Amino acid sequence: MAAGGQPGLPERLVLGPVTILVREDAASTGGAMTIFEELPPMVDTPLHVHSREDELFYALDGEHVVRRGDDDFTLRPGDSIFLPRGVPHAQRRVVPGVGHQLVVCAPAGFEAFFRDLAEAERDGRLGPDAYAAASERAGITWL
Repeated sequence: MAAGGQPGLPERLVLGPVTILVREDAASTGGAMTIFEELPPMVDTPLHVHSREDELFYALDGEHVVRRGDDDFTLRPGDSIFLPRGVPHAQRRVVPGVGHQLVVCAPAGFEAFFRDLAEAERDGRLGPDAYAAASERAGITWL
């Protein structure tokens, strides 16, 4: 089932250099989880904390370095890592921009962060203010 509870193609969200495919969202999972893909070229994500959802990263291709708390983990295709809410984490690619991963967030709702930023992109407002507002609504603190 695709995002929005409808069978078919995933919801494609573009926010600057980032492309997200929302595979499942709150509507399609009854609020249980969000599943999305981060498509190449991937950008690195600075250290931050989620207050509302746990995340699981699953590497589809490329080599990813994920910081969880004070520890770094290298993910290669087929590897995964659990990132509990409240624990600082960040990610980067060993080869800049190269990689592809599937992310599961529980409970659902994190898709709203990407939808807010995609809307800002479409309206020509994507920038620090849009990121700050979307982060506040999503319960994300950047460290």
